[in-house]
Amino acid sequence: MNIHEYQGKQILKSFGVAIQEGIVAETVEQAVEAAKQMKTDYNSDWVVIKAQVHAGGRGKGGGVKLAKNLDEVKQRATDILGMQLVTPQTGAEGKKVHKILVAQDVYYPGASETKEFYVSVLLNRANGTNIIMYSTEGGMDIEEVAEHTPHLIFKEEIDPKVGLQGFQARKIAFNLGLTGAAHKEMVKFIAALYKAYDATDSAMFEINPVLKTSDDKIIAVDAKVDLDENALFRHPDYAAMRDKLEEDPTDVEASESNLNYVKLDGNVGCMVNGAGLAMATMDIIKIAGGEPANFLDVGGTANATTVKAGFNIILKDPNVKAIFINIFGGIVRCDRVAQGVIDAYKEIGDVPVPIICRLQGTNAEEAKKLIDESGLKVFSAIQLKEAADLVTQVLAS
Repeated sequence: MNIHEYQGKQILKSFGVAIQEGIVAETVEQAVEAAKQMKTDYNSDWVVIKAQVHAGGRGKGGGVKLAKNLDEVKQRATDILGMQLVTPQTGAEGKKVHKILVAQDVYYPGASETKEFYVSVLLNRANGTNIIMYSTEGGMDIEEVAEHTPHLIFKEEIDPKVGLQGFQARKIAFNLGLTGAAHKEMVKFIAALYKAYDATDSAMFEINPVLKTSDDKIIAVDAKVDLDENALFRHPDYAAMRDKLEEDPTDVEASESNLNYVKLDGNVGCMVNGAGLAMATMDIIKIAGGEPANFLDVGGTANATTVKAGFNIILKDPNVKAIFINIFGGIVRCDRVAQGVIDAYKEIGDVPVPIICRLQGTNAEEAKKLIDESGLKVFSAIQLKEAADLVTQVLAS
């Protein structure tokens, strides 16, 4: 589950990570008041207005602006709030900005030059360890750094059973070229960041940039956090941070119906029970001459309610020319699924595309009979090849 920058910073701060402070605003008036508060609390004459959307590259799309006075705060907030922000990570449609963060200016002049670094913590699935990725080239797209200057990206593997060791944090600070007070601050920053990642069951913490200020403080200027949804039952306070406005409405509807759904670009909608069978079904669709329009796993207890929800979600895609239901009746009885398909079909009304329903397993013959005798525009099958042939037929007609 992705969360906003300001939420990620709240989590970081709770674990002792120094952050760029800020106040969230949803209106221009709130933004002006937040800027005044930044002056009172942190003596920040200038502030940064930052769009809060689940996407990187906000600055490139005009979603991050510096404001040097209250008039500029008002203008920047007016420009950003409600805009359709397009970044390299949003696609051409962009994302509407509902909130902004009014953040303190941390690039103030001082005894030394400011420096930006990249630091992230994530899981290395290849060997089951955690990894800290870091670079001296902060503030840039890490993909560009990896492509053009890969020698400037460092990695530190961490055994999750042992945890981050002191020498590893010191090694990171050394490789970033830090000395003196800044080196000590970076060691503390890395230790607190790893603790936050580990304790929150996160899939990723990405801080870009991590800033060394002109007075040698180390702070998180940004925070991109991906929380592991499978562990949210242990963190109800983090689960409450979910912002459904940032998610695709179809994905939200699928999750509320306990369906695992991923939209694709094809023309055959899929409704399957089990992830492995869903992958095989997509292969069968391609062999039959179609392209899967989605991945949709309704789980092991498919019934009329889940089937109806699946229909509604698949039919939102205008590219769908047919629906392929592929259910293996192990725990669930095929005749009950068939009745669920019939009930859902009648409740929805006229389904504008043909439906191929392949039910195999417990009571498969009874299920086929129910569908064949229903009088509905549903083609039934028991064997997978038979179902694939039906897909070919309906796409050709």
